[in-house]
Amino acid sequence: MRHPWRWVFATLLALLAIWFIISSARNEAFGWGTYFQYLFDTRIATAALHTIAITILAMIIGVVGGAALAVMRMSPNPVLGGVSWVFLWLFRGTPIYVQLVFWGLLSALYQSINLGFTEISLTEVLNNAFLLSVLGLGLNEAAYMAEIVRSGISSVPEGQKEASKALGMGWWMTMRRTVLPQAMRIIIPPTGNEFISLLKTSSLVVAIPYTAEIFGRATDISAALFEPIPLLMVAATWYLAITSLLMVGQYFLERRFERGATRELTGRQLAALADAEGTIPRNVSVIPEVKN
Repeated sequence: MRHPWRWVFATLLALLAIWFIISSARNEAFGWGTYFQYLFDTRIATAALHTIAITILAMIIGVVGGAALAVMRMSPNPVLGGVSWVFLWLFRGTPIYVQLVFWGLLSALYQSINLGFTEISLTEVLNNAFLLSVLGLGLNEAAYMAEIVRSGISSVPEGQKEASKALGMGWWMTMRRTVLPQAMRIIIPPTGNEFISLLKTSSLVVAIPYTAEIFGRATDISAALFEPIPLLMVAATWYLAITSLLMVGQYFLERRFERGATRELTGRQLAALADAEGTIPRNVSVIPEVKN
């Protein structure tokens, strides 16, 4: 038998998993009856929709804001670069939980804005916990997306941009047709990871406080039942189900943007290269053409 220790280690892990499942199923402290009773409760399902809404809206703010911050960071203008650096330093240097607590306390700091000729009340805006949750998560996410976008754009060789300009393309067309399609291969994987991480981070909006999402609603129900463990498992199950679907979507999205990254040349394309360069390039695999 090849690699016997691998089989021994795999067998031990399987036995440990079976033991854990059996012991957990027999342990009444887990409250399996309560778990199955509230797993598909309408309050939890509605909270899941709120969680998804917060995540999507915050991610939109993060992507748009991150792209703007990345452009500012790469700008030769020292003012724009300085503003971007301060933003990244502030939002990446402080814990997200502390930031969310601060967003929840804004109503105690600002009641209105006095413009001299008029006064604008901020009471309704700053008392909207859903809006504050989206803004708090979105601005924090923008600080991390800025570095992801900047690294993706920087990965495109400068010669590609110069070649596009030589073909008469403007800045926007160069970004759209040359830079961004190549940068997306670098940007998409970490962006997908950030989106999944943001979904789980949304559980921290209870600090604002906003309790209409999954974790907050499960906590409210468990406080009424005095059974925290089964409701925590209900929340964990919902998070796991949603993140699993997002992982599948991320996989297919990455495959889409990987097209053309490792492309083989056909005989006609290779002949065109040979005519242009006077020789056949090395290390190029050729796919014979099939005529219909």
